[in-house]
Amino acid sequence: MESTMAVEEVIYTFFEVIIAVCCCLGNMLVILALWTSKSIQQPTFYLVVSLAVADFMVGCVTIPLAVVVDGRVKTSFYGCLFNSCVRMLLSQVSVLSLAAIAVDRFLRVYVPLRYKRTGTRRHCWLVVAACWLVSIPLSFAPTLGWYNHETWSKSVNSTIVCRFVDVIPMSYLVYFRFLVCSLIPLLVMTVLYGYIFWIIRGNLRDKPGNGAQEQSQIYLKKEKQLAGSLSLVVALFALFWFPLQIMNCIFYFWPDYLPVKVFYVGIPLYHANSAVNPLVYAFKIQKIKTAYLKLWRRYIACGEEIQGSQTTQSTDNNLNRVANNE
Repeated sequence: MESTMAVEEVIYTFFEVIIAVCCCLGNMLVILALWTSKSIQQPTFYLVVSLAVADFMVGCVTIPLAVVVDGRVKTSFYGCLFNSCVRMLLSQVSVLSLAAIAVDRFLRVYVPLRYKRTGTRRHCWLVVAACWLVSIPLSFAPTLGWYNHETWSKSVNSTIVCRFVDVIPMSYLVYFRFLVCSLIPLLVMTVLYGYIFWIIRGNLRDKPGNGAQEQSQIYLKKEKQLAGSLSLVVALFALFWFPLQIMNCIFYFWPDYLPVKVFYVGIPLYHANSAVNPLVYAFKIQKIKTAYLKLWRRYIACGEEIQGSQTTQSTDNNLNRVANNE
């Protein structure tokens, strides 16, 4: 039994490490691409940067804490509680960033003229700051008393092996974390994107009659394409996040019907969402794809050309030395 559990933990750790590396590399590429390309420094893409930063930190903070600390390190109760809340903070920022992107897309289509006047970089940075600041009380609510009191009573004046499920009550994960902090934003995003496509489809049915209407049609087609790509990010969010949330619900209401081993599948899948988003940006959003290629040509391909030229020059020098000796 112990050997089986050891093998499962090794496999779980292996996949978590792979996911963490993909999160860090992929989202760092997104951040660099958006930050260095002036052509995509638009309000929506600042929100995408916020999402990429949160996903990047999932790879370099959340997953290492989950793999290294959880179930392996002895800490105080409140130290373990703080560690667990930090892990939830970054995923909560991802949820709110996705919701902010959906609202931004909706306003851009619903009130385009007013959006152009008010959708400045300053307002966008305020929205980004709000996503991070609001996530703090939502994620650190357990520190205010909504923690596992049985574990706390056993660890008074002593240390415990830090386990997420031992300090964070399942009632918080089901009633607050899932229903309030994840399901409600997802429903809001679904309604907003549905309304966006409904507005765009209705406007595209109108035949263009003059130059202004033709420009409007082009604008709406671009908005439809970008909204479709971003709605795919939301769909993948639901696909990757919900299995773990459903597992938590089943384990909370019917603990005997769900083996603990299935969480070794749900947790990596939950984290993998942060590694998938950069792939969606690369294949579905043309401006980000172009920014990726510019980075490749500027740093990678250029470096290879420089290295190649240095190698060629070194070879020529060696040949000249041989010729001179002869």
